[in-house]
Amino acid sequence: MRRVRYESTGGPLFLEEAPVPEPGPGELLVRCQAVGVTLPVVRKVTEAAEPIALGGEVAGEVVATGEGATRFRPGDRVTGMCFGHGYADFALLHEAMASPVPDDASAVDAIALVRSGLVAYGALEAARPAPGEAVLVTAAASGIGHLAVQLARTRGAARVVGAVSGPAKADFVRSLGADDCIQYADDTWGEPFDCVLDAVGGSLLSPALAALAPHGRLVAYSSGGGTIQAYDLLVGAKSVIGFQMALIARGRPDLYEQWREELWRLFAEGALKPAVHAEFALEDVAKAHEAIETRANLGKVVLRL
Repeated sequence: MRRVRYESTGGPLFLEEAPVPEPGPGELLVRCQAVGVTLPVVRKVTEAAEPIALGGEVAGEVVATGEGATRFRPGDRVTGMCFGHGYADFALLHEAMASPVPDDASAVDAIALVRSGLVAYGALEAARPAPGEAVLVTAAASGIGHLAVQLARTRGAARVVGAVSGPAKADFVRSLGADDCIQYADDTWGEPFDCVLDAVGGSLLSPALAALAPHGRLVAYSSGGGTIQAYDLLVGAKSVIGFQMALIARGRPDLYEQWREELWRLFAEGALKPAVHAEFALEDVAKAHEAIETRANLGKVVLRL
C-alpha cells in the first residue's frame, strides 16, 4: 500500500510502499477513501523533534477486524481518529474512536463533518452559551471554526462573530451566518462577548480574554499553547476552560455518540453545512499541508484516495 512519510523535521513529505497493517485487539482495518488534514498534524511535521506517524481523521470501508472488535463488520463505512499512520491506503482505527457513516453521506462529508464538528460541538458545550448571548469564534474559516459559527447559531446565540487572519476570509465567514467578521489585528474587536471559542492560542489568548464581558467564558482547544495572567481573570470574574476531544471519546463514549448523532441530524436537515476547501490526491499531500500552513483554507482540507 501507499503511505506518506518524512525523514526529518519540516519534511519533505513523500510516498513509500508499506505492508498493509494487521488489526490488533479492538482495532479495525479501514480502506481509506478520505483523510482530513489538520493543523495539529501539520505543526508536528514542522516542529516535532523526531518524525512521527502522520495520523488524523480517516473515513472509508472496514475490511478486517481485530479480536474483540464487535461493533463493526467488513463492508461497514466508518470514520474516526487514527493515531498511527493515517495518510495511507489502509489505516488502523481503534473501535472506540470509530463511528458509522450514513448511507446518504460520502466519505468526504464524514471527514468534513464528524471530527471537526465534534470538536466545535464540544467546545460550545464547554462554553454553554445561553440563548441571546454573544459568541466569538477564532479561526472561523477553519475546518472546525466554520462549523462552530453555524453551531453557535443553532444554539440560539444572538450575535455570532468570526475572527480571522485576513480580509480574504470575511465573505466566507459571513456566508456561514456570522453577523460580522473581524481580523486579529483590528484595533478593537467590538462589543464584548459572553463566550469566545479559541482555536489559535499563543499570542491571541490575551486579546481573546480581553474580548470577554464580565463573567464571560473562554474555551481554549488549540494546540498552539500560550499563557494568560491570573489578574486578567480576576478583574472580570472570567473563566478559561480547556477542551480536548480525545478525553470525551475515551472517557464518555455515550456523550461522543450523542454529539455525533446530533451532528448528522443537523446535516440531514440542512442546518449544518460543512465546507471543503479542496480535495488533494495522496501524492499531492505537500500542497494540502501548504494550504493549512499558509492559512489559505476556507473550510476543510481533505486527501481523497
